[in-house]
Amino acid sequence: MRRAWRLGLLTLGWLLLLAPAASAAESTGVDKAVNDALGPFADWAATVVFWGPTIGETPLPLVVILLVGAAIYFSVYNKFINLRGFRHSIDVTRGAYDDPSDPGETTHFQALMTALSATVGLGNIAGVAVAVSLGGPGATLWMVVAAFFGMSTKFVECSLAVKYRNEFEDGHVSGGPMYYIDRLTQKGWPAPLTKFMAAFFALATMAGGLGAANMFQTNQAYAQFVNIVGEDGFWGSNAWVFGLIFAAIVGVVIIGGIRSIARVTEKLVPFMAGIYLLAALVIIVLNITELPNALLSIFRDAFTGEAAAGGFVGAFVVGIQRSAFSNEAGLGSAAIAHSSAKTDLHIREGFVAQLGPFIDTVVICTATAMIIVITGVYEGAGDDVEGVSLTSEAFAQRIPWFPVVLGIAVILFAFSTMISWSYYGVKAANYVFGESIVVVRTFQVVFLVFVVLGASLALESVVPLMDSLIFLMPIANIIALIAYTPEIREDLREYWNAYQAGEMKTYAEEQAEAGA
Repeated sequence: MRRAWRLGLLTLGWLLLLAPAASAAESTGVDKAVNDALGPFADWAATVVFWGPTIGETPLPLVVILLVGAAIYFSVYNKFINLRGFRHSIDVTRGAYDDPSDPGETTHFQALMTALSATVGLGNIAGVAVAVSLGGPGATLWMVVAAFFGMSTKFVECSLAVKYRNEFEDGHVSGGPMYYIDRLTQKGWPAPLTKFMAAFFALATMAGGLGAANMFQTNQAYAQFVNIVGEDGFWGSNAWVFGLIFAAIVGVVIIGGIRSIARVTEKLVPFMAGIYLLAALVIIVLNITELPNALLSIFRDAFTGEAAAGGFVGAFVVGIQRSAFSNEAGLGSAAIAHSSAKTDLHIREGFVAQLGPFIDTVVICTATAMIIVITGVYEGAGDDVEGVSLTSEAFAQRIPWFPVVLGIAVILFAFSTMISWSYYGVKAANYVFGESIVVVRTFQVVFLVFVVLGASLALESVVPLMDSLIFLMPIANIIALIAYTPEIREDLREYWNAYQAGEMKTYAEEQAEAGA
């Protein structure tokens, strides 16, 4: 406890020292200099990472083809475990099989909520609105289809993350794609190659955690805060103060590690998602007469593309791209969170993990798409549409005061994304620099410094650059997942046979038998 307080005071000291510098940089154009310097490299990186063929009028990045293609492969290869194991996924997640004595740091539910807190956010609110405005209502259907297959990818990567995690005597664990990529040497892969792939994945995770999952989130949270309180006055000209306060709140949570993060996410994510879905249901009910036409337009436009830029291909590409970017299936990030789960059966956590794309995309993203379609605000939105504004307009048609609530939700979504990605970054740093409290605290301090910078600086080139690095993560991850596929299928076969034979006892059943 004393060590935590000392770290907190040290971090606060660094932030207070940094704050005037951030404010000065904001006013002297340092961010412009950084943008000018990194701009060409950021553009080149985005061109390389998101390169792909243009189908009709719509570009299709190869990374999206890789993610969706792998998801279909894993679904077929594992005999659609995402469908036949859905009920078991719910049973495991609700805690029926939770054993407090199992190795790990979080319950199954906490692990899922931590992973969801990293994915449920601006993409569900703003990204889907943009997808519908560009891809038409039909993009919604393809988004759901891609998410259905993505469930199988999450199953495979998170099962592997638990199987190959490192467990330590003090009870903490470290897992994720970097660890199972490293272990490919057991399959005859050359050690230099696996070390390079694993280290690259870890470094990309750290960069993404500081950029798109930190600076961008803080910047968007500040923008929403200013929209609520007004641009005139103190807050409009003192972004660094907001960043300092935001960093302090984030720091209070992340300093306690995954257990502290999980305690927050298990309450915050259901609360946020519940309010958002309830509001969306209200909009749908109030526009119930338009529901049949909205559903018809979604299914019709999915195959005709009448309302999409680029026709059918445009609706298809935009839909699957939004799904891939939203639920992060195949990215490998969620595997880090799920590797913390208390379980001695790695396949069991795979069942929990596959609920992630279902909740994130099939439920929440579809809710956003439905209110966008049913209210018709996407019509005539244009190519430069601002996603949050479009979603806000849809809600405001029936609930005039809800845009304020939506603004608060965006801030909370940003906060939840940041605390989960801070853990991802810590575990990536542990892999690269070793299991040390110094490594953990150093990354956490750097992370909090970037929170202040994210609110204060308009680094348009830095964030896209780090965003590009995030989407380099699936390359190493998917290659490893394919290499492990036969192994996971055999593990799944053994588990599923035991489950169907009634050999998988719930924790309550085990306790009852032990006391008999």
